[in-house]
Amino acid sequence: MRHAVWQKERRARLIMGREIKSTVIIPNYNGMRYMENCLRALEGEPAHLIVVDNGSTDGSREFIRDRFPAVQLVCLERNYGFCRAVNVGVEHSNTPYVILLNNDTEVEPGFVRSLERPLERHAGIFSGSAQMRNLHRPELIDDAGDYYCALGWAFACGKDKPVESYQTGREIFAACGGAAIFRKDVLERIGGLDENHFAYLEDIDLGYRARIYGYRNLYIPEAVVYHAGSGASGSRYNQFKVDLSSRNSIYLLYKNMPMAQILLNLPFLFAGFAIKTLFFLKKGLGMEYIRGLGRGIRLCASEEGRRHKMAFRSQNWRHYVVIQLELWRNIWYRVSK
Repeated sequence: MRHAVWQKERRARLIMGREIKSTVIIPNYNGMRYMENCLRALEGEPAHLIVVDNGSTDGSREFIRDRFPAVQLVCLERNYGFCRAVNVGVEHSNTPYVILLNNDTEVEPGFVRSLERPLERHAGIFSGSAQMRNLHRPELIDDAGDYYCALGWAFACGKDKPVESYQTGREIFAACGGAAIFRKDVLERIGGLDENHFAYLEDIDLGYRARIYGYRNLYIPEAVVYHAGSGASGSRYNQFKVDLSSRNSIYLLYKNMPMAQILLNLPFLFAGFAIKTLFFLKKGLGMEYIRGLGRGIRLCASEEGRRHKMAFRSQNWRHYVVIQLELWRNIWYRVSK
């Protein structure tokens, strides 16, 4: 009890005199092995902290209540996925900005303010993606902003490359939901995270929707965070992740592209999905990938999928043109970066 009181008073002293503009939302599912380091690193950061627990059974909830009483803990009765957890966290926040953070991360001091500054300067910026470094090999980038291309591929810029090459901010297609800041009012306006995704590619979908509305997304290298990677799913490639990601890749393009744009990109999309199929066949996960594509097609044809499709609005046509040119450009960017 004495430790809990001391911790709460320490946090109050550390953030005293600094206006709280952000709420850090951390979805958790059986992430006990990461939670202490994640929350310790956030001590002193000027932000409200919310952990949304997705029905964990590993003692995470009890640990947070006992060791981090200043953290707001929201408990869900079962695992509803990353998207639902984030949306619940946003509902419980009351700050202008929300910061999404994976539980298998450790931030550097100044992380919150570094993310906030660009959004405070420019009203047209919707989101900012942090510089994510590999926790186990901190000299390498884990994610320096996310991109999407006409092949139907989403990819993290700089993956496994030296951090020195990614120290300059720039516009990106979307912010990685593992460590990123978002304007809460815009997030609510464009519909929050689409819970049909459950997990994976939901951040690309969110950034895509913001782009259609004319907002910008930035890479902010001053905000540094170390990421263990695949903390919940267990590995970079596994049956669950491949199946769900391939399903969501179909849903993502159906949802955000008008039919004319889908037809325009059809040759690229066919090539992209064919290459991915061969890639996962070599990994021994080809059937999971193909099954996921089928599930994605069925989702798009369902009432639920059709209900979430972005309606084309003529006033946004310029944004669609800019996005399309970027989708073509990002084919080259995927190869070169």
